[in-house]
Amino acid sequence: MSAHTRAHHTRISRKGATASERKKEKSIPWRAVAKENIEKFSEAGLAVRGARLRAEMTQQQLADAIGVKPHHISEMEHGKRSIGKEMARRLAEVLKVNYKVFL
Repeated sequence: MSAHTRAHHTRISRKGATASERKKEKSIPWRAVAKENIEKFSEAGLAVRGARLRAEMTQQQLADAIGVKPHHISEMEHGKRSIGKEMARRLAEVLKVNYKVFL
């Protein structure tokens, strides 16, 4: 059976699973999945990038919305610029998330 077929069968079997069967499945913490990216960027930076992409905004659009230069957004996403409480609040307001995810 090919990997594609196996994945397809797995999805089908999960759709029909009961709630107790789904609870028994192992879930993987997001930090484990994103470990390589966290090391490359930063946890706060990934939160900014993820929220920005979810909002379907470019770095330029986000920068304009919060009143900073676009390279500041890039630096925050890459962990080269810290995100203070005030900046976190501005980001959160535009991206519609809790500001604490950026701290």
